Amino acid sequence: MNTLSYKTKSERKEDVVRSWYVIDGDGAIVGRTATSIANVLRGKHKPSYTPHIDTGDNVIVINAEKMRFTGSKLDQKEYDHYTGYPGGRKTRTAKEMFEKKPIAVIEKAVKGMLPKNKLGRAMFKKLYVYEGAQHPHQAQKPEPFKF
Repeated sequence: MNTLSYKTKSERKEDVVRSWYVIDGDGAIVGRTATSIANVLRGKHKPSYTPHIDTGDNVIVINAEKMRFTGSKLDQKEYDHYTGYPGGRKTRTAKEMFEKKPIAVIEKAVKGMLPKNKLGRAMFKKLYVYEGAQHPHQAQKPEPFKF
């Protein structure tokens, strides 16, 4: 029998220490940035990551209207939703979404990368997206996230 005992430390929700990160979306690619944001919200960038606990940090995204898509996604990518009525499927291209709701583009991309359960909804609440360069979270002393 081996006398050495190695145990994996599982993080408890009471012991989670949350940081605040700010990400500048100026010229950033939507999908690649969304993956990094989802990893930070889940806590996968930390060594104490535990899949069933919300160990993630808070993320502030500024300059959301200056983010971009690669290739011809701006014209070809479609966002659709259903109104609840027969034949009520509505679609918008990425270009239309960026003109009307640039924040929704980033939120939809990140939300699709999070778990589809109560834990994922709790993680999504730690995402704050703003169109301009100003945000009301200076008191939390957010630090820029290094990709």
